[in-house]
Amino acid sequence: MRQIWANPWLGFAVAAVVMIAFALVSAWLTPRGPITSMEALVSMGTALIAGVVVGVMTGSRLSMVVTPALFMIVFELARVGVDGPTVDGISLGTFYGVLAFGVGRVVHGVLVLAPMILGAVYGVALAGYLGRPTTATVGVGRWIVTAIATVILMAVAFFVSRPATTSPIAGSDGEPLPGSVAELITVPIGGHDQTLMIRGRNVESPVLLYLAGGPGGTDLGAMRRDVTLEQDFVVVTWEQRGAGKSYSALDPAATLTLDQMVSDTVEVTSYLRSRFDEERIYLVGNSWGATLGVLAVQQSPELFHAYVGAGQMVSQRETDIMFWEDTLAWAESTGDTGLADTLRTIGPPPYEDIRSYEAAVGHEHDWNVYEEFDSSNEMPAILFVPENNLMDRINGFRSFLDTFSVLYPQLQGIDFREDVTSLEVPVYLVLGRHEARGRAVLAEEWFELVEAPHKELVIFEHSGHRAPFDEPGSFAALMRRIQSETLVAP
Repeated sequence: MRQIWANPWLGFAVAAVVMIAFALVSAWLTPRGPITSMEALVSMGTALIAGVVVGVMTGSRLSMVVTPALFMIVFELARVGVDGPTVDGISLGTFYGVLAFGVGRVVHGVLVLAPMILGAVYGVALAGYLGRPTTATVGVGRWIVTAIATVILMAVAFFVSRPATTSPIAGSDGEPLPGSVAELITVPIGGHDQTLMIRGRNVESPVLLYLAGGPGGTDLGAMRRDVTLEQDFVVVTWEQRGAGKSYSALDPAATLTLDQMVSDTVEVTSYLRSRFDEERIYLVGNSWGATLGVLAVQQSPELFHAYVGAGQMVSQRETDIMFWEDTLAWAESTGDTGLADTLRTIGPPPYEDIRSYEAAVGHEHDWNVYEEFDSSNEMPAILFVPENNLMDRINGFRSFLDTFSVLYPQLQGIDFREDVTSLEVPVYLVLGRHEARGRAVLAEEWFELVEAPHKELVIFEHSGHRAPFDEPGSFAALMRRIQSETLVAP
């Protein structure tokens, strides 16, 4: 150490080697930044230690600036091959761009750069304590700031470490109800660990698999807002690959294809059939989940009692074009010339840059206003449930951007009016009275075309795109009726 301290340049050289090595290992192990709680805690601890080492080696306050900057440069260069809005070049011109920067870079800075800088402060002080000559002193004011920063980072670590839980289903005595199920589990699906929330008052009840919208969407929180379905079904909410609690399964993104997602749906279904000894289950999809549901039923109809599509998507491309038209018309009628000019400049979808969709489809609740709309059924409110820990909530935003950017371009060729004109199971479409034109028109057209053993279009008068959550009691009643009409005993 004395030899290193005798030559300041040598100290910075050793510190640079340490930081470059740390950045390369981080980019290899966590190219999208820490994803799980364990990765976040290990990253914070390792960054703190690296900062201390650098501070001791240099004994200079410059280490608090130079080495984190070096880490960022090396880390960004080392993960160049990773794609997605949260890791692409920084673009702060749109809300989606700001969101991507926040969950992709700011969060990473809090979890890695902040502990690193704090460690460097302690390292510089430790170098002076160990006898390094000409070590920069840390005054009282800086120690106060350092103490505050330490407490804040300890609080961050505490909240990161809090586990996700789902409460048991209680009986009249307040104790867990015998024969019920309430769990969060991780199951290997398609070669990747993915999360299922399974809840029901009776494990002997029929199984209902729910597919969330997106791609990249999570609905654990929305499903927990009302438990009526759990009275009559074992309700399974699947965090699809790359979404929410399964965000860590996104990579390698090249293998995240539409065909793989359909295969994963069938595999989840097979797992549930085996576990609960059911020949068939009920499949419910909302929005993108309804696209996935139709394709899964088309491929393996023998696995399902019935298919229920809410907010049914038929042709993503045509829906987006209609949204672009309606948004442009609204912008022109309200005098929002900036938005109108942007829409005319980018033209109708599809777009190569996923962030361009914000202007075309991000104003639905501005031009499609209805009194019953409840934002607590939407992102981000639905993330804040005990079933999600802190990193799950952050990943809910990441998956909304990164997983969407991988899968959505693959949906542009789908049109069920041409591709799926018959299904071999009963089909129920749930359409909100306030559903946007770009979805409602196409869903009604497909419903008229599709052939099925039984088909029914159900209108929920007080709902929009998310009818199961806008009117959960009515949806649960509908599912009870569907069960009575379609349940096939083994």
